[in-house]
Amino acid sequence: MVMSIKLAKEQKAEIINNIQAYFEEERSESIGELGADQLIDFMIQELGPHIYNKAIEDSRKLITEKMNQIDDELYTLEKPIKNWKR
Repeated sequence: MVMSIKLAKEQKAEIINNIQAYFEEERSESIGELGADQLIDFMIQELGPHIYNKAIEDSRKLITEKMNQIDDELYTLEKPIKNWKR
């Protein structure tokens, strides 16, 4: 399965601006719009699968915790069964 993350035009433009500001402020370098755009695409390609898998892992953990809570709550709802045998 090929991962394809598409950003909305507005989101990508904002990220491009942030990358350009970062390069200026932190590295005292200039990066053009095209360079920032290519950097975003590269980072999505390289980091995207790792971030996606981490999100899946976190979701799986959360769902397991919630299912355990539900299971515990279901046990508290059980009615006792009287055993009349002696």
